[in-house]
Amino acid sequence: MKKQKSYKDETGKLYLIPTPIGNLEDMSVRGVKILDAADLIASEDTRNTQKLLNHFDIAAEQKSLHEHNYKQRIPEFLKLLKQGKTIAQVSDAGMPSISDPGQELVTACIQEEIAVISLPGPTAGLTALIASGLTAQPYYFYGFLPRKKNEQQNELKNLVTMKATLLFYESPNRLKNTITNMTEVFHEQRQAVICRELTKIHEEYLRGTLSELKEYLNETPIKGECCLLVEGQIEQEKENSQTLQEPLKVQVERLITEGFKPNTAIKEIAKQNGLKKQVVYNDYHDLKQS
Repeated sequence: MKKQKSYKDETGKLYLIPTPIGNLEDMSVRGVKILDAADLIASEDTRNTQKLLNHFDIAAEQKSLHEHNYKQRIPEFLKLLKQGKTIAQVSDAGMPSISDPGQELVTACIQEEIAVISLPGPTAGLTALIASGLTAQPYYFYGFLPRKKNEQQNELKNLVTMKATLLFYESPNRLKNTITNMTEVFHEQRQAVICRELTKIHEEYLRGTLSELKEYLNETPIKGECCLLVEGQIEQEKENSQTLQEPLKVQVERLITEGFKPNTAIKEIAKQNGLKKQVVYNDYHDLKQS
């Protein structure tokens, strides 16, 4: 066990600074002060961050930190932090590490017992959720789905029975295909919301069923950064899945024809159905439950 007292001493600290997701006025006063006082700013893209620094007249030094150079950068940053320097980490927009670079540096600092301090601030997923009209609690944040159709559908199948509202990030170029995949995996009457250009002048919410959104996207191209929210499993979908589900014995027999040994097949079907292995074993062998 390790205990962090964030402000106990004057040793080096890593600050995680959220940045505006579109509207520069959403930058917090505290965030500006820490960026201005930092010895170094670790930026996902120094060019994008420079626009923010120029807006608030901040002259701090920057170094890039992204997926292609973090292995090189982290030792450099740890050395500075151990010397008592302050580093402020930012992504291009929103929270560092949320579908953006940053987690590796956080983990390294924790291992070295260097204080990691997170500031509250803009994040697209929750901003979209509370105005979506969908259930806000519970929710499940996924981020970006895989791009390939088969991989994406497999991930969606893992989420199909979740009751929580599902939060995704998606590019406008892939949104149409993603919605199409969702109508194939989820019930097409699930309510969903596309949130576009949050906090910007062209902010827009598209609310409807997955089927309606699919039809809209077939006719209307959209632009800008998007959040996609989908309600959790609905009762009609649950009833349909229960009605269409094959008997356990049939499921086991199908795996056996595919080359599974009987005991392995029973174990796998138990896992897929969230049941104890003994329940499936008894059903397959036509044994009465005790």
